[in-house]
Amino acid sequence: MIYSISRAALLHELERLHMASGAVDILQRKSEIIPFKLTDVRTPAGNIIKQEMLAAGGDCATPFGSITCSTEVEDIVLLGTEKHYRRLMDKLKLMPYFGLAEISEELKSALSRQQKRTVLSDGRAITYDRCLVMGIINVTPDSFYAGSRRDADSAVETAGCMLEDGADLLDIGGESTRPGSKPVSVDTEIERVVPVIKRIRSLYPEAVISVDTWHARTAEEAFMAGADILNDVTAFSGDPDMEKLALDNKIPSILVHSFGSAASPSYEKDNDIDIVREVVGSLSKQANGLGLKGYPAEKVILDPGIGFGKSRAQDLELLKGLEALSGGAYPVLLAASRKRVIGDILDLPTEERLEGSLAIAARAVESGCSMIRVHDVRETIRFIKMMEAMK
Repeated sequence: MIYSISRAALLHELERLHMASGAVDILQRKSEIIPFKLTDVRTPAGNIIKQEMLAAGGDCATPFGSITCSTEVEDIVLLGTEKHYRRLMDKLKLMPYFGLAEISEELKSALSRQQKRTVLSDGRAITYDRCLVMGIINVTPDSFYAGSRRDADSAVETAGCMLEDGADLLDIGGESTRPGSKPVSVDTEIERVVPVIKRIRSLYPEAVISVDTWHARTAEEAFMAGADILNDVTAFSGDPDMEKLALDNKIPSILVHSFGSAASPSYEKDNDIDIVREVVGSLSKQANGLGLKGYPAEKVILDPGIGFGKSRAQDLELLKGLEALSGGAYPVLLAASRKRVIGDILDLPTEERLEGSLAIAARAVESGCSMIRVHDVRETIRFIKMMEAMK
């Protein structure tokens, strides 16, 4: 009898063979094909990489016409196990031309990612050995999902329920960022969120609290009240004082990719662009730039910005390509709960998008996202626990 073994079941099957110590780890790594996309590679370098990757036992996809060098640069896709890449890197690092040695170093970095974590200002560390769940609490009268709207008292009550259900983090917001929403004054936003954060911190001192704002003054007041993480949907582009606040105080921050501004997103910008490449490149560039300014990597969390100035097709491409971001050096938060992309596909109002949101939760687990931001904490936690038990 012969039957197939899924990648999820491979480790279990190898362990059942009772092999010599260390053999399971070696064989498991040999079984895993790791796809990498390299962008803007000089075309002669692409041809060399292809030949060396084939010689190592892996494979490389290059564009039609690559062999004639009809373009100066090209994108290529590599397919290989860790062993194939080790052989490739050994060859490339000896070649001081066409940027090959630098590509070897970049591959080395991509293959040796350190354990991701987020260090809070009080020294607590968030680790990501599983997909964490962030509960959404909107202290607003106009958030896109009516079921998430809260006043101050019910927001604190909801926080307690979410924590009891197992929420790892709470995200408190005082201004809706739905399309067409009216901006509120900073004073109004502060009046909404700061008292709620103070009460949650007092009642639940161990809770991890994120403040959802793009205003520096709101963020400052929120952190004085006990917030731990800044969730800025503009990735520091909305308020010129926000980046300085985060840098000076080493505040852990979620950088959200968006087209346009928080108040006026530019929807469906150029559907022909490679949206995965755009989002990964933009967020990575900003995160690395913050690192050069002394902002530690352990303070950065990335969010691809599902729904923020993107078309349905672009949102779907991002969901399909999440590994491009989650496979990088920084933790990734996926925030798509009950969003427009679900409603467009299923033709359902926000109140009926739970099943679609759970499907996205499954994709978050499958792709290795560090966190998922949701309205429905209890259902999502139960769903993820079952997913990870079978993973």
